[in-house]
Amino acid sequence: MNSRLGHPQLIDCRRLYLRNYEVHIDIGVHDFEKTGEQRVVINVDLYIPLALSTPKADALEEVVDYDFIRSSIIERVSRGHIHLQETLCDDLLARMLRHPRVRAARVSTEKPDVYPDCDAVGCEVFGMKEIAG
Repeated sequence: MNSRLGHPQLIDCRRLYLRNYEVHIDIGVHDFEKTGEQRVVINVDLYIPLALSTPKADALEEVVDYDFIRSSIIERVSRGHIHLQETLCDDLLARMLRHPRVRAARVSTEKPDVYPDCDAVGCEVFGMKEIAG
């Protein structure tokens, strides 16, 4: 996973992340994937301007709470069957970017148990809000 902090519009950001969050969900289009829940590993990076995420009083409300990432994932996967990892990634990315403090986000998913001859199959998406100026 490469960092996108080198992008000029992210130079003033900090990166928050949720790494290797494992969920068991109904996902897949193939018959062998529809026999039960599958293990999916989710990674999220949020890029937040330092001006919006540097605590002065060491208080949670001054930053983006990691619970926001986890609860957003839980809410999405609890809605029922998802056919494609691309759909899941896109939905999670859109939710991350709706947060008013988040400037950019990266979401990846991987299914480690689909094929016996590889570590995982997955998808990754990156999005950034337009900056006025």
